[in-house]
Amino acid sequence: MRASAITEAEIWEALREVPDPEIPTINVVDLGIIRRVTVGDPIRVEMMPTFTGCPAIDMMRRDIEARLSVFGPVEVVVVYDEAWTSDRITPAGREMLRAAELAPPPRGGIRLTPVRADPVPCPYCGSTDTQIENLFGPTPCRSIFYCRACRQPFEQFKAV
Repeated sequence: MRASAITEAEIWEALREVPDPEIPTINVVDLGIIRRVTVGDPIRVEMMPTFTGCPAIDMMRRDIEARLSVFGPVEVVVVYDEAWTSDRITPAGREMLRAAELAPPPRGGIRLTPVRADPVPCPYCGSTDTQIENLFGPTPCRSIFYCRACRQPFEQFKAV
């Protein structure tokens, strides 16, 4: 089937067959990591990782490409300009987590406030219009920030 003959709804339905590699009882749509689907040549899928540096990104990209390849060429783009939050998990996804004996996160997330409120300059554009996204980054010595000016996430080493 050619990409121009399919609908966006068909692509979304096919994506529901792609499981998360780390929690296979939930699919990538209900986990909320698929931000956008564009039907064209190629089919374009925008995927938001649950966190920066997620080790399953490449596997999910390959699984999505494999599932959608029956429709034509596929381009999976990992986007970082918007942070994934657990609020993106659908009600069906929350039930899938419960079925896997995992407690779904509460809606609204947890808002952490940094101890130090001095502005943190963005290493990409130098703007101080930044906000802390997560006090605890990929390692205990780093925090994750977001630059509102250039829309890039970045890490900061904590002052010790």
